[in-house]
Order: sequence, then C-alpha cells, then structure tokens
Amino acid sequence: MWRRLPVLALAGLLVLGRAPAGRGAACEPVRIPLCKPLPWNMTKMPNHLHHSTQANAVLAMEQFEGLLGTNCSPDLLFFLCAMYAPICTIDFQHEPIKPCKSVCERARAGCEPVLVRYSHTWPDSLACDELPLYDRGVCISPEAIVTAEGADFPMDSNNGNCRGTGIVDRCKCKPVKATQKTYLRNNYNYVIRAKVKEVKTKCHDVTVVAEVKEILKSSLVNIPKDTVNLHTNSGCLCPSLSANEEYIIMGYEDEERSRLLLVEGSIAEKWKDRLGKKVKRWDQKLRHLGKGKAEPGHSDSAPKPGKASSARQTRS
Repeated sequence: MWRRLPVLALAGLLVLGRAPAGRGAACEPVRIPLCKPLPWNMTKMPNHLHHSTQANAVLAMEQFEGLLGTNCSPDLLFFLCAMYAPICTIDFQHEPIKPCKSVCERARAGCEPVLVRYSHTWPDSLACDELPLYDRGVCISPEAIVTAEGADFPMDSNNGNCRGTGIVDRCKCKPVKATQKTYLRNNYNYVIRAKVKEVKTKCHDVTVVAEVKEILKSSLVNIPKDTVNLHTNSGCLCPSLSANEEYIIMGYEDEERSRLLLVEGSIAEKWKDRLGKKVKRWDQKLRHLGKGKAEPGHSDSAPKPGKASSARQTRS
C-alpha cells in the first residue's frame, strides 16, 4: 500500500512553476476514511465537487464503495480522493490541486464498462475533459508523487518502467460460474472459444492474448478468427487464465475503442463441448425472452455510480 507522507514531498508533483499562496480556508488534515491510506495527509474544502466539509464528502463518496470493490481500476481510489479530498500544500492554498486528466481517463477506461453493465454511465461531475494535462498545468498523478522514503507507485515517470506495487497481491477475484441464470442476467456482449497464448502485464493493465477457435456470440466489435487481445483495464486478471489452456470466455466490449473486455463479472471456464452446447441454448432463450438487445441485467449487488443512464449494450 502507498506510504503516507508526514510532510508532502513535491518533487515531480506540481508542474509549470509555483503559484502564489492565497487567502481563505487553510489546509486541514484528511479525515475521509477511504482517503487516509493515500500519500497526502492535508486537504482543503470546498473540494472539486463543491462540498463545503469533509463530512459531506464522506457521504457523497459512499456511492462509489461498490465500484471500488470491483477493482475495476487501480487509479480509481486515487482519482476519487484527488477530487473529494484534494491535496493541499502551503504553496498552493489558493485553490485545490486537480488530478491530471490521464488519471481520470485511466480510471474511467477501467470502470465505465462495469457501470454500463448495470445501466449506468460515468458521472458528469467526474468528467475528464476539463482536467489539466500533466505537461500543461498544475495537477497530480500517482506516478509523479515522490515520498520521503522513495517512490511506491506502479510507474516511474522518468523512464516509464513498472515498479513493484503489490497490486496483484491485493486482487480479490471472485470467479463467476457459468450457469443459465448468470448468462441471462449478465447478457454478455461476446462469447468465444479461445486458447490463451499469453498474459501480458504492464503496470496498470493486464492484457490476455488469445487465439479464437470459435465465435459463439458477438456484438458490435468485430471478432476475427485469429489472435485477439482481451483487455482488463486493470492490474488484476479476473477471471484468472493460464497460457496454453483453452477456455470458453464470456465478456463485454468497449465499443468506442473496438476492444473486447475481460472485466469483473466476466466468465472464463475450461472449454468443454457440453458447456459450449449449453451456452448456445442459453443464448437462444435470451433472444426468445427479448433481451438480446436489451439493457444488461440488474443485480442487487450492482456498484453504485454517480448517475443513472439510458446507456445500453447492444447485442448481435
């Protein structure tokens, strides 16, 4: 876990010079439980979401606890805390420091597919468009923070190499079993029979390289009978896969980027002809029920996003 700063070290953290200290509310200790493990201990209210007190921010952040529990992105907690409990330093008291745009985009890329699965979308209040770029403004990102004890983040901003973070150790994967009930509820975008050729791990992302043997279901993203990449958008591979094994894989898609996703809630089981036949029957029933092009199934345990949406996942 990230080491906590007794005094914030700013080397590489703030970009494009110093801003004059301003008047107004002073820095205050971080009291939001979710944000206490992060590498800054001082914040300033109101925050970027216009909460006047940390007590209000705590109540507002509760809606993201379910999403955080999916481990959809290693950047999500950092980004949320940078918005709800923004870092405050003596030299930057005139206004809270924003997270960098890239941090928001990584968190959104990993977690929005999970939200869409439950008929939600990324909240407008957390839009990435207005956040500063790392090289054009004052902002913070995990890879730019240097602690007094040395860096403890996945990426070295100087050379782009990964650092040991223990992210894999923190993964809590709960495999989803392939049953008719699960299939009808989750309404997957794609189902393939594939042989795993390689599992690539690079800091914030794990990518599965697989050779497609058979396409049982597809939607808007074209799936060639060739080698494809399955993106986790996370430092965790869930469900877990092993190289040189053949699986039936059920997952979702990122239509905007034309990518196949293997995220929390996806299914991967060792291939069996009997299971393949079952899935074909389940899909026929799904179509018969009129859900083949409907919104993803609802679950009482769905993570709470910030805003409901009419977004849906189209099916073939």
